Amino acid sequence: MADKKIPEVIGYRHFDTAAFYNTEEPLGQAVSKALELGLVKNRDELFITSKLWCTDAHHDLVLPALKTTLKKLGLEYVDLYLIHWPVRFKQDVEGLNFKSEDIIPFDIKGTWEAMEECYRLGLAKSIGVSNFGIKKLSTLLENAKIPPAVNQVEMNPSWHQGKLREFCKQKGIHVSAWSPLGGYNLSWGSCAVMENSILREIAEARKKSVAQVQLINSLNFLKSHIYYFYIEMTDR
Repeated sequence: MADKKIPEVIGYRHFDTAAFYNTEEPLGQAVSKALELGLVKNRDELFITSKLWCTDAHHDLVLPALKTTLKKLGLEYVDLYLIHWPVRFKQDVEGLNFKSEDIIPFDIKGTWEAMEECYRLGLAKSIGVSNFGIKKLSTLLENAKIPPAVNQVEMNPSWHQGKLREFCKQKGIHVSAWSPLGGYNLSWGSCAVMENSILREIAEARKKSVAQVQLINSLNFLKSHIYYFYIEMTDR
């Protein structure tokens, strides 16, 4: 009985997955079990995000990719579907094991048109992008009939993304942040956040870890934007 109460106590309702993460199927199983046990009353209580991987970043591959994602999740729709990166790989590329010749031209216009079709079919309640800079966003917006609801990018004290956030604000695009700890101890990351002198000083004064301080900082930033995001999503 205690195990069943854990999800209720924690209260997770937003799940961020992706084809690349290989977590769609286990997430789908967990959602199904939570609904079965009554830990979640209905699907509408959850907000599930998934992402289109680079090998499927082509007009003709987007819809099949989303249908595969939905099959793995065991769902009829996702709440948010993102283009994971503004890059296209050859179809036979596995994960991040690619060479320069495996990167092929990325048709932003055609790919976004297919994303819009996913929205119109009701398979994605909202659509957006991830890791897009101002230049790529501008190209997308030139042809978009439905603007992206979200741009999910790395953002933390060492990378404020100020210009990008201002651009997105002007265009009505919500900015969602990933990697609040700056990829600490990861091959692609840095120690700029976890070894930040100001965060360390605050952590020592509060008897907390640097990670705790930064995550609280990120959550406070999130809370200040979450109501606006909710209104945007419901209006779409």
